[in-house]
Amino acid sequence: MAVSSQQRTAPSDWVDVEAPARLHLGFLDLNGGLGRRFGSLGLTLDGLCTSVSAQRCERFSAEGPESQRALAFAEAFAKAEGLEGGARIRVHEAIPGHCGLGSGTQMALAVGTALDALSTSSSDSRAIARTLGRGRRSGIGICAFEDGGFVVDCGRGDQSQGEIPPLALRLPFPEAWRVLLIFDQRGQGLHGEPEVRAFAELPEFPETAAGHLCRLLLMQIVPGLLESALLPVAEGIAEIQRVVGDHFAPAQGGRFTSPAVAAALAWAEAQGFAGVGQSSWGPTGFVLTADAEQARWLEQGLKRRFGELSPLRYRLVRGRNAGAKVRRLEAPIQLRQEI
Repeated sequence: MAVSSQQRTAPSDWVDVEAPARLHLGFLDLNGGLGRRFGSLGLTLDGLCTSVSAQRCERFSAEGPESQRALAFAEAFAKAEGLEGGARIRVHEAIPGHCGLGSGTQMALAVGTALDALSTSSSDSRAIARTLGRGRRSGIGICAFEDGGFVVDCGRGDQSQGEIPPLALRLPFPEAWRVLLIFDQRGQGLHGEPEVRAFAELPEFPETAAGHLCRLLLMQIVPGLLESALLPVAEGIAEIQRVVGDHFAPAQGGRFTSPAVAAALAWAEAQGFAGVGQSSWGPTGFVLTADAEQARWLEQGLKRRFGELSPLRYRLVRGRNAGAKVRRLEAPIQLRQEI
C-alpha cells in the first residue's frame, strides 16, 4: 500500500517506488441515467510495473525509460505543491506506454509518491492523482496502486467533477490463476485528444445494457471470485468486453483495436478459453487461464498458429493482491550509487 500521511515521520533522502500495471476490464455504466457515469472493473498485475528511485537534489533531472514523462510529472507536482529544491529521478522499469496497462497513472503516482516522501508534504495517492490530472474517468489505476487485487469503482457523479471515482469493491484474485497478455508491437491505443473526441462522439449507451453489465458483475463475476470458480468470472468478463467493445467499435475500428490481437483472442476462444478481452483502448489483449501450465500451453499454441513473423508478443503474469511498494531510506544504498 502507498505510504499514508499518518505513517510519515520525516522527509527521506532516498525513495524507491514500484507501481504495478493493471488491466482495465471494462466500463459498467456509460449511460449515466442514475447520476453516475463510467464505473470500472480492473485487475492489478504482478510481473509488470513502473519502478522509480528519487534522491533529493537542487534541481530536477531524470534518466531511464520514459524519463521525460517522469520529469514532467515531477516538475508539475513540485510546482502544484510548492515544493522547494529538486530531485534526481531514475526510472528502472516502465510499463509500456499507451497500450492499455495504466502506464501514465502509475508513472504519475510513482513519481508523486516519491517526491512526497522526500518532502514534508503529506499527500495520499488520491491527492497526488488529482494534482497530476489522473483518474478523470476511472479510479482503477489509483485503486491498484493503493491496495491491488480485483477492483471496482462506482464511477463519477454528475456533481463530482475533479474527484477520483471511489472504490466500490476489492477482492483478492486467486493465486493459481494466470493472465496471458498479448501485445501488438505495431500500434498504440487511443489517448490524449483522440480519446477525448471518441468519448464525445460515441452514441448513447443503452440503459438496458448498463443494467446487464452491472448484473454480470454482481451476480456472476463477484461470486466466481469469492468461490475461485474461473468459468463464471471468465464468461462474465468476456461478455462485458463484447458489449463495451462493440459500443467503442466506431472509435477503435472494431471490437478490439488490433486485428492481429483480435485474431489471437478468437483462436484462444476456439480452444476453450472463455475469458478473453482487451484492456482499456488496447491494443493489448488478455486471456484468463486456470494456472501457469494452461497459460504456457496457450502461448505455445499461439506462437505456432501465428508464426515468428507475427507482430504479436506474449507475457505471462499473475494477479497482484497488493498495491505499490514504497521504500524510504535515509541515504542511497550502495547499489544505487551510479545514479
